Amino acid sequence: QVCRALRTPQLPVWLCSLSRRHGVLFSTDRLLLSDWKRERVFHLHFYSGQREQLETALLTIDTHSHPWEQDQHEEPSSAGKRWPPLEMAIRTKWAGATVSWDGADPFF
Repeated sequence: QVCRALRTPQLPVWLCSLSRRHGVLFSTDRLLLSDWKRERVFHLHFYSGQREQLETALLTIDTHSHPWEQDQHEEPSSAGKRWPPLEMAIRTKWAGATVSWDGADPFF
């Protein structure tokens, strides 16, 4: 039997399988998925359990960024630009969002 809390988590949680590696992406904000105003700028935590990850990564997601705020030399659709798989997965939920790793190097 699966307990009720596991069927309906109290916090937003996504299990990720990217490039044959697994991780958990989650928010500590209970209202993230029920209040659209909270989806402007928010934080997501990511943990993969891989050796290279010493602590949970804190990502800042901005869903209302503007194209003119991006570096003019780097077009998101250019063939030379490569996005980390985790950022691409986040954009399947929030299309066009910018993802900041808050100073950490993208490792996943």
